[in-house]
Amino acid sequence: MSEVYATRRTRLKERCHASGNAAALISRPANVRYLAGAAPRGAVLLLGDEDLLVCAGPPDDRPAEARPDDSLKVHTLPGAGGDPAVAAVGLLAAGGAGGDRLAVEEHHLTVTRHRALRSVAPRIRLADLGGAVEQLRVVKDEEEISCLRIGAEIADQALGELLESILVGRTERHLALELERRLVDHGADGPAFPTSVGTGPNSGRRGHRPTDRRVEEGDFLSVCLGASYRGYRCEIGRTFVIGTSPADWQIELYDLVFAAQRAGRESLVPGTAHRDVDRAARQVLDCAGYSERLPALIGHGVGLEIDEDPQLAPAAMGKLDACVPVTVEPGVHLPGRGGVRIDDTLVVRPEADGGPELLTITTKELLAL
Repeated sequence: MSEVYATRRTRLKERCHASGNAAALISRPANVRYLAGAAPRGAVLLLGDEDLLVCAGPPDDRPAEARPDDSLKVHTLPGAGGDPAVAAVGLLAAGGAGGDRLAVEEHHLTVTRHRALRSVAPRIRLADLGGAVEQLRVVKDEEEISCLRIGAEIADQALGELLESILVGRTERHLALELERRLVDHGADGPAFPTSVGTGPNSGRRGHRPTDRRVEEGDFLSVCLGASYRGYRCEIGRTFVIGTSPADWQIELYDLVFAAQRAGRESLVPGTAHRDVDRAARQVLDCAGYSERLPALIGHGVGLEIDEDPQLAPAAMGKLDACVPVTVEPGVHLPGRGGVRIDDTLVVRPEADGGPELLTITTKELLAL
């Protein structure tokens, strides 16, 4: 993997040099991990003539898959440490080999930290790196996709086991905790995000925080969870009916959301505009009169963070590339009654390669549990 990380850093440095920046300071943890192979707490990455990972403490107590790239030089701050970003810029200024311009991730720096960087190296001009690293992260290599695929398998397994247990009478909070335990039991680093379990009137709400409401006969049960595996995060969401045959309104609503989700999935073709994916799914629900109850976006990218570019939203700019993992997650929530959410993680693939690759494979049939 050392060559992979070195290639990523080279690509970023080429962008920096083209903008007139001789060096770059990476402070956002996901970006540090992408370029260095690990992101010990508080660590920053200084890219210049020599690439340097600056840490507040030794990073060698981490699992093998999360250790820094062996080709990187690691600088550990002594004693109580201090701010690795300030220390990195101080080293750059002292070395005198970084030129007079340093690109920084302004969207991640606080005002206080920005001032501290200026004070330690007043002769170095700070320029905004913007989202350059995030843009590099959008298209995944096959090793990254493999991590997402394994994470999806773990999430599918945890969800499948839960569905085989007795659910009536258990609380949303209990079910969420059990799902997160099962994720770890099956090899996940942990949950990719806080697990959402909604029952009855809480079902179908995006980002619903589990409560002490107990599962009842006839409820919709909506679950949204994800596994983090070697830092890569996937997402799956499903909706079921508890203990009885679904009511007519439940079948109608479920079929509608399923049709919208399928339309979104089928539009995941390289070259498709991000907003057209959103439109494909949203139009199905719009035509059924649910335009007022739709989420702000139909899906988003996933990777080292659970919410990455691209954003599949009505005003989103840009077009899909191959090897971009995204979610497609339409949902409708009816206040006081509940709702449906169906959520998959897929990888955009050309039609010649079989079209979008579905990573989360738990059935989307409306099961009565």
